[in-house]
Amino acid sequence: MGKIQAISVSDKKGVIKENVDAAFFENDFGIKGDAHAGKWHRQVSLLALESVKKMQEKGLKVKSGDFAENITTEGIDLLSFPVGTKLQIGSIELIISQIGKVCHHKCAVYYHAGECVMPKEGIFGVVRGNGELHVGDEIKNLGKDGYSVGIITLSDRASKGEYEDLTGPAVEKYISENLKTSFIRKEIIADDKDKLNITLKDFADIQMLDLIITNGSTGISPRDIAPDVTIEVIEKRLSGFEEVMRAESFKITVNSIVSRAVCGTRKNSLIINLPGSPKGAVENLSFIMPVIEHTIKKLQGDKSDCAVR
Repeated sequence: MGKIQAISVSDKKGVIKENVDAAFFENDFGIKGDAHAGKWHRQVSLLALESVKKMQEKGLKVKSGDFAENITTEGIDLLSFPVGTKLQIGSIELIISQIGKVCHHKCAVYYHAGECVMPKEGIFGVVRGNGELHVGDEIKNLGKDGYSVGIITLSDRASKGEYEDLTGPAVEKYISENLKTSFIRKEIIADDKDKLNITLKDFADIQMLDLIITNGSTGISPRDIAPDVTIEVIEKRLSGFEEVMRAESFKITVNSIVSRAVCGTRKNSLIINLPGSPKGAVENLSFIMPVIEHTIKKLQGDKSDCAVR
């Protein structure tokens, strides 16, 4: 069990946060008045006091909040918590949603501290519940209950905001209704090989998500790249998944045989390509849904008998 060592807020992004004694946390939003709050997956940031002290030992004159973290913790190993872990603090729960981050440019935090530990040692969470939290409040680890899932929509237009993503939400709804989940993260990216490669590796290697689903970019158009990148990333291919999806889809539409969707595993993550239409994506997912949980368990070391009687 740990505790809150400091609470820090700011009304602008990329600046040093101000330490406060207490702050109000809003459900599915974040800290009231903080610039990083919002309807996204990084509503609250956390960094361990031990990480801050590490920088102090290097000679940097830094304190809690100087790395733009909202909560500085003490007495718990933040990096041991997988995505989907629930932390109970007072009347609210924080669900861990991301481990580390990529800094695309140097901000005021970097220039003030000289070095930043947030990219590697910070974690992020979403808020469940409403209430005021105070410095000194206890932090309880409630563990992870369910599977962590990443949904990646591949669309040039949707990534630019020119088209509403309907498939990602449809997949999320189906997954939520048919699999016990601890956290679902959604991303929309362009049909770009490098971007998808980076995202898949991050989701599997750093975020360690149990299930990673892409939708779109599975055909033969010049910009259809999901199967090509997935083949590069996976370590074991699951041809049976692919065969069943195409065979069952063929009963609905003959055009399904044009799909090049690939399924496989990387480390402890199951990776599945789905088509880009909401109807097609959910149909394909439904064909393999009965074996997804079993597959994840076996991938992650379950030694029980696979036989079905």
